[in-house]
Amino acid sequence: MEQILIYSDSLTWGIIPDTRQRLTFDKRWPGVFENCLQQSGKDYRVIENCLNGRRTAWSDPFKEGRDGSAGLAQVIEMHSPLKLVILMLGSNDFQSTHNNSVWMSVQGMSKLIQTIRQAPIEPGMPTPTIMLIAPPPILKPKGAIAAKFEGASERSHGLADALEQLAKEQSVLFFNAGDVTAASSVDGIHLDEAQHWILGEAVASAVVAQLNQ
Repeated sequence: MEQILIYSDSLTWGIIPDTRQRLTFDKRWPGVFENCLQQSGKDYRVIENCLNGRRTAWSDPFKEGRDGSAGLAQVIEMHSPLKLVILMLGSNDFQSTHNNSVWMSVQGMSKLIQTIRQAPIEPGMPTPTIMLIAPPPILKPKGAIAAKFEGASERSHGLADALEQLAKEQSVLFFNAGDVTAASSVDGIHLDEAQHWILGEAVASAVVAQLNQ
């Protein structure tokens, strides 16, 4: 059995839009992803490391531990050997506490790629393949998170294209979640249960195709 690590935020953690509740593993996209892989005959174990509010490389002024680059090397070391690391981050880079541009968010993602490649894994263990997943475009934020993401839709415009370009430059895999699902219409950021299912199936197909190339 080979292992796949998903390093992400609340979109993958499975928060139910405009609540503080969480979807169960089988209903959030990593669980759907793992089930689809196993049904296709791929013996993979999916490991989730997902934290609400996680940025690529910035701290949250109100909550500790939200800088995704801090401790990532140790996460890789902890779970190695890994076949694949999936990074799905970026939405929180555009919270109203930061005046980030797409360029800055992409620099944060680039830092994560380099951190994974330089992680102090045990001798003889493989450096994992990396896949970037661009989150669905942020819609007009609604509900309890509206103020937190004020202006995020405009500032994050073009993120998927920029991440795809980064993936080409860094020779990592890429998948655009926005090609298969929008963000939830409930809060404009997260994913509904049906959208988790769609994304999990689509990522499984992409991973099987790209890892077998």
